[in-house]
Amino acid sequence: MKLRAIALAALAAVLVAAPAQAGSVPQGWLGVQADGPLTAPGNPFAGEWDLMASSGVESVRTAFDWRAAQPVEGGPIDFAPMDAVVTAAAARGLPVLPVVHRTPAWAAAQPGKGAAATPKGTGAYTAFLTALVGRYGPSGSLWAEQPALRRTPIRAWQVWNEPNLTRYWSQQPFARSYVRLLKASRKALRAADPGSRTILAGLPNESWIALRKVYKAGGRRGFDAVALHPYTGKPHNVIRLVELARKEMRKRGDRRKPVWLTELSWPASKGRTKGAPGFVTTERGQASRLKLALKLLAKARKRLKIERVVWYTWLSEEGSDNSFDWSGLRRVRGDRVRTARSLRVYRAAARRLER
Repeated sequence: MKLRAIALAALAAVLVAAPAQAGSVPQGWLGVQADGPLTAPGNPFAGEWDLMASSGVESVRTAFDWRAAQPVEGGPIDFAPMDAVVTAAAARGLPVLPVVHRTPAWAAAQPGKGAAATPKGTGAYTAFLTALVGRYGPSGSLWAEQPALRRTPIRAWQVWNEPNLTRYWSQQPFARSYVRLLKASRKALRAADPGSRTILAGLPNESWIALRKVYKAGGRRGFDAVALHPYTGKPHNVIRLVELARKEMRKRGDRRKPVWLTELSWPASKGRTKGAPGFVTTERGQASRLKLALKLLAKARKRLKIERVVWYTWLSEEGSDNSFDWSGLRRVRGDRVRTARSLRVYRAAARRLER
């Protein structure tokens, strides 16, 4: 009888614990952006990577800067800055999502527009993507050169950043020229790695309208996941923006494709920078919005097929007029690095969700 009672008690414990698993998320669902001081030359903040991994970060998004990597047409590609990020992430088992953008002057349709210039044609960019797969993909040379490194090949590639904004894509309206690049990119990525996934550029602001334009320009078969940057004042509106994107996807027969939130943030710069009223907030406001947003996103994950959420950003340096300098879960202030209140919220949410 005693053994039977113990077995029944154990079964009851399992039944009680089971509902808590409903709020869990798959491996890699919760990530952060790696940029700013974290990726500065010389890796002055190398210790941050261990803190990231121990804080529940399970994936990393970072920029692969085409202009910096290939400043001269036909010249060699400088992989060193990208190697540094990929090896740091791989050593901790963190998958990397690169956002590949910023046009070198020699490849620009409008050279005077700087890194935001729309590329001239698609050949140079897709050749760069192919070289990146050759370096970081499943058969990448990086893994051959560093056999002791945990093999974590890059299989998902984000084609550009926020092309519906002139600060990233000079040619507006953006859809036709961007979709040409997108479709050519997916073809090149699949040729280099048949198992690769092409992620749409993150769309901010009226993102569902920008997504509609991508579809109208023939972009449906050019990507494997929609990406959004739902910058809004209220966490509930983040869900609303995903719902609006989902509506557009259903209209186009894309209900099976997932949605990635490749940037999510509320800068704690209120009183320090101008920013958008209602969007910039206080330290306490940033933490409370992050907490509610992750709760809502985890709850809606299956219904809306939300496959990844990336907080912008892990490490930022306070002090400029840019409100996002106060977005970091960790912040450089003078010669010190301090922990934002929001990191405690992020860590607690990760522990709860990543069971």
